[in-house]
Amino acid sequence: MLNDISLLSIEQEIAEITDIYIKNKVMPNNPTGDALHLAIASYHKCDYLLTWNCKHIANANKFGHIKRINTLLGVFIPNLITPLELLGEHINE
Repeated sequence: MLNDISLLSIEQEIAEITDIYIKNKVMPNNPTGDALHLAIASYHKCDYLLTWNCKHIANANKFGHIKRINTLLGVFIPNLITPLELLGEHINE
């Protein structure tokens, strides 16, 4: 199923975005964790960042902070959703 899915590259700008997320306490201090995932999705303008992580990513209380930082950085703001939310959107179509 995933044979035609391409991998997203990790450019230097993604490392910089990741550092900014951590410095601004958008994400925990783990540069290979949540901050990196969000930076990749934002940099590559992914429509969705699909995650079960409701503590740091798919969290309505965090979204305002993420949106503010991404806007200041001039990077895309992906939809941060859980698999259940994504399935629900497609079930209702």
